[in-house]
Amino acid sequence: MNDSSPTRPAPVLDIWCELQCPDCRSALDDIRALRARYGDRLELRLRHFPLEKHKHAFAAAQAAEEAAEQGQGWPYVEAVLARVEELDREGEPFLVEVAGELGLDAEEFDTALVDGRHILIVDADQAEGKAIGVTGTPTYVIGGERLDGGKSQEGLRERIEEIADRLLAEQG
Repeated sequence: MNDSSPTRPAPVLDIWCELQCPDCRSALDDIRALRARYGDRLELRLRHFPLEKHKHAFAAAQAAEEAAEQGQGWPYVEAVLARVEELDREGEPFLVEVAGELGLDAEEFDTALVDGRHILIVDADQAEGKAIGVTGTPTYVIGGERLDGGKSQEGLRERIEEIADRLLAEQG
């Protein structure tokens, strides 16, 4: 018999992101602050929403999935976003280079980009994003509320914290 109460799952913050997006790079400070404040009490999920105007965004989303599979999803996302201009210039070779810099299996990265093993995940994220009204990045969804960061990041972290605090308080 187990006397402990079942643990409730953490509230989820979906972050609709594109790795070639300068606005998503600007959002990194807010994402880091949220992770520092809530730790594992708030689940941050990266959701892919590559925009057509960025020609390497779809490959970058697939690369992020490969990084997650190799155990370095967030560090990879942060490393790529920090160097958006290099991704603009160099494309897929840059994605493989970053993997190597992080100690990931760069050869496997290259293979994953060629064989497209993560395309379905990226396509599913993008389709879901479109279905809920995501039009740009970053866009956040928490507690059923969609917050568009593509227009302005101002006040978004505070609003996310208000919702997260409310959801956590409701859990007791």
